[in-house]
Amino acid sequence: MATITLKNTAGKNAGKLELDADMFGIQPNVPVMHQVVTAQLAARRAGTQSTKTRAEVRGGGRKPFKQKGTGNARQGSIRAPHFSGGGVALGPKPRSYGQNTPKKMIKLALRSALSDRAAEGKIIVVDKWGFEGPKTKDAVKALSALGIDGRALVVVDTDDVNAIRSFLNLPEVQLIETNELNAYDVLCNEWIVFTKATLPGSRSTGAEGDEGSASDESDADDAESEPAIETEKN
Repeated sequence: MATITLKNTAGKNAGKLELDADMFGIQPNVPVMHQVVTAQLAARRAGTQSTKTRAEVRGGGRKPFKQKGTGNARQGSIRAPHFSGGGVALGPKPRSYGQNTPKKMIKLALRSALSDRAAEGKIIVVDKWGFEGPKTKDAVKALSALGIDGRALVVVDTDDVNAIRSFLNLPEVQLIETNELNAYDVLCNEWIVFTKATLPGSRSTGAEGDEGSASDESDADDAESEPAIETEKN
């Protein structure tokens, strides 16, 4: 597993952190990234353009002139495509441009994009933002201290309102939540900034220990309650 230096908002070292090798240490798969990004951009297309056919254009119900005797070509309606104001032949209709992309490919593309940025040293992990209030000045100061000089993708926690509002007005910063992280946004930004809480692949062992202690306590309570029930029966 690769090791990265944990930073604080002042740009100073706050310890070491191991990155998940499955998320940040694989060989980037360029064809998969291309296919997933293409599908993602295609899904953004609205597909709401629409034209009327000759059956949908208003008017043209009667025959414009008789079939024979005029010397003109025979016509059945003035709303045919070759008439001015007529319908459109083979025009666009509402449709969906979405592509079916397997979930495994989407995950592989994200892992490939993050691994590519990690190989370039463009991954930064901050201990926590800890802004006392929503101030853009504090966000600019933190980015400058971290050495970020280009476009940055800041992965924020939904509950960190001060950080979200602090970065919101910076044109060179794109905010994204953890569950919205995708390959396209990673590839569009030069720097990827995480916190310990939003870093993919991070594991917390405190919750498991709490569950184990709680289950042990409940087992002990059950063991103590059983003899009391037996004595009541006797």
